[in-house]
Amino acid sequence: MTPRYGNADYGPDVLAGRRDRAPVSEVPTVPATIDLVVEDVGGFCGAVVHCDRVGVTLEDRHGVRRVFPLRPAGFLLEGRPVTLTVPPRTPPSAGTRSASGSVRVEGLRARTARASRIWVEGVHDAELLERVWGHDLRVEGVVVEPLQGVDHLADALAEFGPQSHRRVGVLVDHLVPGSKESRLVAAVDSPHVLVTGHPYVDVWEAVRPSAVGIDAWPSIPRGIEWKLGVCAELGWGEPAEGWRRVLAGVRGYRDLETPLIGAVERLIDFVTGPDSD
Repeated sequence: MTPRYGNADYGPDVLAGRRDRAPVSEVPTVPATIDLVVEDVGGFCGAVVHCDRVGVTLEDRHGVRRVFPLRPAGFLLEGRPVTLTVPPRTPPSAGTRSASGSVRVEGLRARTARASRIWVEGVHDAELLERVWGHDLRVEGVVVEPLQGVDHLADALAEFGPQSHRRVGVLVDHLVPGSKESRLVAAVDSPHVLVTGHPYVDVWEAVRPSAVGIDAWPSIPRGIEWKLGVCAELGWGEPAEGWRRVLAGVRGYRDLETPLIGAVERLIDFVTGPDSD
């Protein structure tokens, strides 16, 4: 193996005779970055391969690794005493973040689909999850399927047959006490099914108004179909045109209300947890 560093030989105690030359407080601190070559006070010379609060791991020319505590003035760098410190973490740049805020996996090849599923009420819910969490879902191999209404939940679960390795996460709109949705969900009794939801009448309303250029979502009287009422109030035409406006306004998780973000994140964690497939 070609060595990454020179053949330094400082004897059994590289700081012998030097400790009285400068107080520890005056010894320079140096971040223990990868491949930095230093020598421990005991004479072990190697390149940094890892460093955290526990200590620094050095690898010598023979591939031998040893871990040393980050003692003050505990190492030599180019023959001079130094104090090694944990290098600062560099946060991922905005360009390496997915729309959900997770770290983007470059060169991603989608994982084979899991047996577990996430169900949502309709096509709009599925498209919104794809817009924000699509990258994460492909990394994890999670398929999102529309139920075409929570009324079909019990029948769908009976047909699917959830098991420990075959879980179902369900996202429900308007999941508030006393609602029809809450009554339907209350009948679900399986450790292999997790139902989460948000308080909004429709998933449109879980998009922040500022993202679609309005001050607030209109209040629609009962008895009027919510999407039709919203489109009429805002002059957006038919619901299909209105949805295109809403979806186009969503660039990432910051354009969504917190209850929806939390509900989706819990479902992803559930269907990708231990023993799930």
